[in-house]
Amino acid sequence: IGLAVATGGPKEIGPGRPKTCEPGFSPAYRREIPRSGSQAPKTGHLRCLTATAPLPSGAMRIVVWNIRAGGGARVDGIHAQIQRWQPDIVCLCEYRATPPSLHLAEALANLGLSHQETTTTGAAPARNGLLLGSRWPIQRLRLRNGPSEPGRWLAVQVHADRPFVLGQMHIPNLATGRKPTFQEAIETLASRWRRGPAIFLGDTNCGWPGIDEERPVFSPETKRWLDSLAALGWRDAFRYLKGEERFYTWYSPNRGNGFRLDQAFINRKIIGRLQDAGYAWGTPEAEASSRRDALSDHAALLLDLD
Repeated sequence: IGLAVATGGPKEIGPGRPKTCEPGFSPAYRREIPRSGSQAPKTGHLRCLTATAPLPSGAMRIVVWNIRAGGGARVDGIHAQIQRWQPDIVCLCEYRATPPSLHLAEALANLGLSHQETTTTGAAPARNGLLLGSRWPIQRLRLRNGPSEPGRWLAVQVHADRPFVLGQMHIPNLATGRKPTFQEAIETLASRWRRGPAIFLGDTNCGWPGIDEERPVFSPETKRWLDSLAALGWRDAFRYLKGEERFYTWYSPNRGNGFRLDQAFINRKIIGRLQDAGYAWGTPEAEASSRRDALSDHAALLLDLD
């Protein structure tokens, strides 16, 4: 998970951090009201609280999911849940080069997600990494100014009918001391972007103060980073469509405090294709009433594009 939880949540408290949003607070994530004649993004076909969601005809679905520690004995249930979500692209965090993860990658290939890239290596099979699987051919990109953190950044060109770039990330938590450097690299990359339609997504260990936390932990620096991405034209897909709706994608095991740590930032060149964004907890098929973290301690993010 990458979060320090000794106090019941991510260690991210910064000096001068307000405990709640001030009255009249107008966060950068809020979507502008479309002008007359312009088309607002469509919503309605994906509900955030349901574990299975219908895929509209002609839509493309991207599933982003931290599967926790390579999946282990849960990989068959993870595979079955991903199959029910019907993705065209899947982006997994905490994927490993261990037998359970490799079995999962093969099973995903059999679902049609056969074009795959990973940041894992056989030299360190138990180290957390990333896996990206796609129905379309993908080309791995080595981007100047991108994060250099081993295993935590993966950029590909997706050669779909309308090509775009996906940048998958797993940002370290603040306690490691590596988080600011990673965030700075993402911000620099976003500010200099010249490659057209793109989405940066994954487990960011970040959230907006107040709206994305049950307990105040997100620092002013985290808010500044998120606001900066929005100002550069990279919008948090969930907040762009759902405004101030609350959903927590991870709960601290100590005190049960919830945080929204998983996001997708979508740039101006592709945001017009965004149809919906929502979260869902994976559940074993035969255990619809099982606990929310039966398959992973993170909820998955589902993005639908036209």
